[in-house]
Amino acid sequence: MLSLFGIFLGLGLLMYLAFKGYSIIWVAPLAAAVVALTGGLDIISTYMGPYMTGLVGFVKSWFPAFLLSAIFGNMMETTGAAKSIAIFLTHKLGSKLAIAAIVLSCAVLTIGGVSLFVVVFAIYPLALAMFKEANISRKLIPGAIALGAFTFTMTAVPGSPQIQNLIPMTYFGTTAMAAPIMGLTATFILFFGGVYYLNWKRNKLESQGEFYTEPDLAHMGKKDDGEKLPNILVALLPLVTVVTILNVLPYVVKFTEEQKAAGRSASEFIVYALLAGIALIFVLNVNKREKLMKSLAVGSQGALGAIMNTSAAVGFGTVVRAVPGFADLTNMLLAIPGNPLISLAVAVNLLAGATGSASGGMGIALAALGAKYMELAKTTGIDPQAFHRIASLASGGMDTLPHNGAVLTLLNNTGMTHKDSYFDIMVVSLILPIVASIPAIALAAMGIY
Repeated sequence: MLSLFGIFLGLGLLMYLAFKGYSIIWVAPLAAAVVALTGGLDIISTYMGPYMTGLVGFVKSWFPAFLLSAIFGNMMETTGAAKSIAIFLTHKLGSKLAIAAIVLSCAVLTIGGVSLFVVVFAIYPLALAMFKEANISRKLIPGAIALGAFTFTMTAVPGSPQIQNLIPMTYFGTTAMAAPIMGLTATFILFFGGVYYLNWKRNKLESQGEFYTEPDLAHMGKKDDGEKLPNILVALLPLVTVVTILNVLPYVVKFTEEQKAAGRSASEFIVYALLAGIALIFVLNVNKREKLMKSLAVGSQGALGAIMNTSAAVGFGTVVRAVPGFADLTNMLLAIPGNPLISLAVAVNLLAGATGSASGGMGIALAALGAKYMELAKTTGIDPQAFHRIASLASGGMDTLPHNGAVLTLLNNTGMTHKDSYFDIMVVSLILPIVASIPAIALAAMGIY
């Protein structure tokens, strides 16, 4: 019982310090030390053993994907391709559909593999112009960007190259296209439910006399520097290439049992896809090679922080699995009534909320419980694809509590406060993802994936 209490104490400490804004890189090993101490393990040997095994194992498996994804996203921004796509979509939809236009612009970029942090900075100036033309309160900009970048494209759309859709592949032997019907159903709920809510909120604000107001100078958005943007087809080509290669390769390249035993899996296809996308950007933008070389440096630096945050969280999950109380924790989760997908959704949501990170929370949950849920997939007859999709969906639920890094970045960049806009972010990126998981689980219960 002391060990089980220590797990909850460690999680509580992790959540509290993450909420206070401290780096999970040192918070996670501190929380792991609490878990180890109450579990009767030596702190130093646990840190050097299970903790570092989990951290290093995740870096080994996923560093290439994090690195290339960060570089690819930065290059899309540097070349103006991201802006070109966003301008094309917003102009086509027009100011009458300003909210939907911003959501779709974010969605296209993130589905194509562009980092959500890049999307936040690329889309905000366009959102400002669109909302001004449509006379919509700026309070709704964070909600619109969050809906397009933090939700369905990250966790629900089958074939998405976002890391939250890729991590489960390692644990369940699946591909990025896992459970397409479940994923598309959740996507429908998230997109249309979110757009409906934001338009309802717009009408409510307008009935109270709230319309567009100019931001202060610090949040006016990046001014147009007059640089010629690439043609929309040229801009889209790298995105299409990444998504196509990621989702076609599993049908072309089949691993033998020996290769699978050696660690080969569909998770490596994202490396080929991103390499092809980066190479294509270079070919299409040879006149911008100096800027692209800078993108290599900037993207590489960004990747280090991102993967270390997630790896630190995974290390915590590995320590949890090593203490005696883990058996009791597993029994508690699996005792949740109904389909085992429900307990998986609960576990990932809670841990994503505790860490303030979708990938971090999923990393802890799957590092500790992934093997157990894979066993359940075999014994219950539920396709591992369903476990993949629910783990991904759940990671994008409670992760966007107020202390989430992406939420803080979004609010800071748009000049909004939590009071102004957090409730909208919460509805579209926390409540709706939890709601969308319910029909997805129901479909899996009927054997529809």
